[in-house]
Amino acid sequence: MRLVILEDYDQASEWAAKYICNRIIQFKPSQGRYFTLGLPTGSTPLGCYRKLIEYHKNGDLSFKYVKTFNMDEYVGLPRNHPESYHSYMWNNFFKHIDIDPNNAHILDGNAPDLQAECDAFEKKIEEAGGIDL
Repeated sequence: MRLVILEDYDQASEWAAKYICNRIIQFKPSQGRYFTLGLPTGSTPLGCYRKLIEYHKNGDLSFKYVKTFNMDEYVGLPRNHPESYHSYMWNNFFKHIDIDPNNAHILDGNAPDLQAECDAFEKKIEEAGGIDL
């Protein structure tokens, strides 16, 4: 593990976004060769997501051949609720980039069988070849 110490949140966000951007570009994703990201939610990654959006809008980064798996979701909170992680990710990241909605995976906190939902989610990750980053 490498420890990177930076002056503030903005520098850390930019460093993380550049790292993600470089990893995706170096991977050279294409049809049939997707880069798979595991993504957190909450306020901490927001600056990083904003930088990734900026790179995308500048034409430096595409998410066309990227799959994402979010780490969490609230149980019992409707996905369209403004506090759900589903809403958070779509409003703060996914709707601003060129990711195929079918490739943005978020757990369903309202699934009738939460264990089955988690098992199916893990299977999707496995079928994607695991998480690249």
